[in-house]
Amino acid sequence: MVAKHRYYEANDVASQPTIYYHPADIAEAPTELWLRPPAEPHRSRWPLLLAMVLFLLLTVAVAGGLGLAYWTSSDLILPGVRVMDVPLGGQTTAEAQATLQGHWQQQGILLDAGDSRWVTSPADLGLVLDAPATVQAAHQVGRSLSGLEEALRAGGRVEVQPRWRFDPAAAEAYLQSLAPQVAEEPVNAGVQIVNGQAEATPPVAGRALDVPATLAALRQNPAGVLAAGQLPLLTTPVQPAIVDASAVAEAANQLLATTLSIHALDPITGEQIDGLVTPEVWSSWLSLDILSQGNPPQFRWVVDESQLRAYLSAQAAGLGPARYLEMREAVAAVTEAINAGTYRATVRVYYHDRQHVVRAGDTLSSIGREYGIPYPWIQQANPNLGNGLYEGQVVTIPSPDALLPLPIVWNKRIVVSITEQRVWVYENGNLKWEWAASTGIDESPTAPGVFQIQSHVDNAYAGNWDLWMPHFMGVYRPAPEVEFMNGFHGFPTRNGSQLLWTNSLGHKVTYGCILLSSENASTLYEWAEEGVVVEILP
Repeated sequence: MVAKHRYYEANDVASQPTIYYHPADIAEAPTELWLRPPAEPHRSRWPLLLAMVLFLLLTVAVAGGLGLAYWTSSDLILPGVRVMDVPLGGQTTAEAQATLQGHWQQQGILLDAGDSRWVTSPADLGLVLDAPATVQAAHQVGRSLSGLEEALRAGGRVEVQPRWRFDPAAAEAYLQSLAPQVAEEPVNAGVQIVNGQAEATPPVAGRALDVPATLAALRQNPAGVLAAGQLPLLTTPVQPAIVDASAVAEAANQLLATTLSIHALDPITGEQIDGLVTPEVWSSWLSLDILSQGNPPQFRWVVDESQLRAYLSAQAAGLGPARYLEMREAVAAVTEAINAGTYRATVRVYYHDRQHVVRAGDTLSSIGREYGIPYPWIQQANPNLGNGLYEGQVVTIPSPDALLPLPIVWNKRIVVSITEQRVWVYENGNLKWEWAASTGIDESPTAPGVFQIQSHVDNAYAGNWDLWMPHFMGVYRPAPEVEFMNGFHGFPTRNGSQLLWTNSLGHKVTYGCILLSSENASTLYEWAEEGVVVEILP
């Protein structure tokens, strides 16, 4: 819809065209101007009357009855005839219809909702001009003796009233389409955090366009609306769902007295970096979303992720250049801790890839043992090592996180020593078990590094060696592309009955796995879920 604007008379100088403009108090209206046909000067109409009479007399004198018949049957409108103060004299009926339609479309009706206003056309409000009927009435002026007498009494200027009709269905459809623009959503009572304290904010009622009431007012007096050029839009208030947030503010202030703890855990070293965040700091990240006004009231914290991310980034700088926090994961962990009401978040520390400068005597195996990365993983990260190593060459060492694909189980850790041929099992930082173990022979060694329990198989089969391994727990793949894994298991069997290495605990005897007694392997199998970190020391 193209909005059309009603303007009001500002200049009534007879010799100039009248300029109309929108009242200054309607800020929304554009400042465009349009010209209305000039008002006729306030001069004597007797010359016009004399012209009309002389014209008729001359017509009769010259052509007799034929001339009078021509004039009465002509398509031209008599001079001095106006509709809505628009002169139509001398126009054909077709020209007059076009003139009136254009004038009608330029009319603007102001829709006033108090603090908001719109301007629309009469047609949008169902006020439809019947241009043919109006022009027909204008055309009839002066075409009978009585009509001529009326024109003479009017001083040669006859104002014909426009013919129009009111279409309630069109008006209702338009008002319905306008309703979303008029509507204002209510604002619930809320809570804002100011200087670390929750403060209740008042509710604000909304509004909705009352289409039936507005339509009834228009239907009652459409002519008055058209004449005034204005229609008040009637609205109804819409009350907010939450009108009092003081109880929420009180409950929130009790929680805001809590210190938030963030624990950054390094699965590679086992280091835990504890951080405490005071309410004055962490409350600045928050706003409140009230869910209900029950007793107690239900609400949730809404975390401003940009502020939390900035805080975590500043803290992560203390980890040094080799380590970092994955921000999306860290933000989610802290947000969850706040909304769960635990106020204790655990975030994982990650490692960047590293660079190694090859020294004299370095091999891929020695570099892998130095960094705790099986050398096939280093080969995969450096596809251009086909010609061997040379002194000064820069080799990319992949992040140890590549060998920890599962979510970390933080309260459990298994440590294996290749040198001592022993296993230590920790829970909540305390030693739970210590056992003798056997690792891989030198020809097929167990790789040092930090891994994790990735699978459980009650009795796994190793086809290369024709071994059945009870209580098998996969720990790492010797190479990225292979399917089998090295891991923990109990005493293996071959041919269904023969037990191997029962007297070899404490010595290197396996082909890369970590051997435990079958009893200890069963215990570990039940205790260590997937994700438990396994640290294998050289």
